[in-house]
Amino acid sequence: MAHKIEQAAIKRKKRWTRDDTELSILALPTTIWYFLFSFLPMFGIIIAFKDYKIKGNFIDSILQSDWCGFKNFEFLFSSGDIWMILRNTLLYNIVFIVLSIVLPVTAALLIGQLHSKRLAKFYQTAMFLPYFLSWVVVTALLWAFLSYDRGLVNSLLVQFGMDPHQWYMEKNMWPWLIVFMNVWKSLGYNMVVYLATITGIDRTYYEAAIIDGASIWQQIKYITLPLMKTVIIMMFILAVGRIFYSDFGLFYQVPRDSNSLYSVTQTIDVFVFKQLKTSTTGMASAAAFLQSVAGCITILIANGIVRKVDPDSAMI
Repeated sequence: MAHKIEQAAIKRKKRWTRDDTELSILALPTTIWYFLFSFLPMFGIIIAFKDYKIKGNFIDSILQSDWCGFKNFEFLFSSGDIWMILRNTLLYNIVFIVLSIVLPVTAALLIGQLHSKRLAKFYQTAMFLPYFLSWVVVTALLWAFLSYDRGLVNSLLVQFGMDPHQWYMEKNMWPWLIVFMNVWKSLGYNMVVYLATITGIDRTYYEAAIIDGASIWQQIKYITLPLMKTVIIMMFILAVGRIFYSDFGLFYQVPRDSNSLYSVTQTIDVFVFKQLKTSTTGMASAAAFLQSVAGCITILIANGIVRKVDPDSAMI
């Protein structure tokens, strides 16, 4: 009898229902969007394995160009700049990942402790506003400060009897400035994610802790941080998946593509853009292909480590 009931339940489960039809129709636009803009462009991956020449339209150029095997990859790694570019991309991203977790979590914890809701909203808005500024606007603002002849900083130096500096040639300063600009622009956005998590925590946990005599630090240590752990790990995995990527506007526009800053501002994305400008499309595609593969492997490794340590926090 139990066996017949189980078979009937399986048949009911396999039967296509009206709910399945409605859900499929709802999912259809998203599926089409992903097919057109995420899967169809992957056809261009073959450019990395071809000696790409423009012969008519884009599709004809791809199909009629000669295969060259791994020649583009050999050229890519034979140039000495690729290791410097990889170093810059990885080191900057490691610093960004650490700071994009530590600082926003700290800011969210501090704002979450404020009793004045109006003051908390003011701090959130003030930190969130830079996220909406484009790098073009930020570049113009920074130029107003650091320009050699009309910049505010050099004007102040001259007034105090000092010589002006060519700030866009001071390569020792720019790694610190790039890290600062990244934190300044992204802090508010990341903080809102963690603040939303804190807001969603059941207040009865804190009320019980206060009755037991727990201090604010003990409430953060034993209630807030453990309940934020899943979100922090999720943000970490997503950030690690983009460790081979870089913000093109930050590394290309903000330093104004200064040749003097080449060794500290060149990343993979800037390298790909410059290769496209010089019509070496095959090498640019090879670099972008390696970037995608390395990013996929990195996110799988990070997710695997998280799965070993805490299976409930893994994304995949």
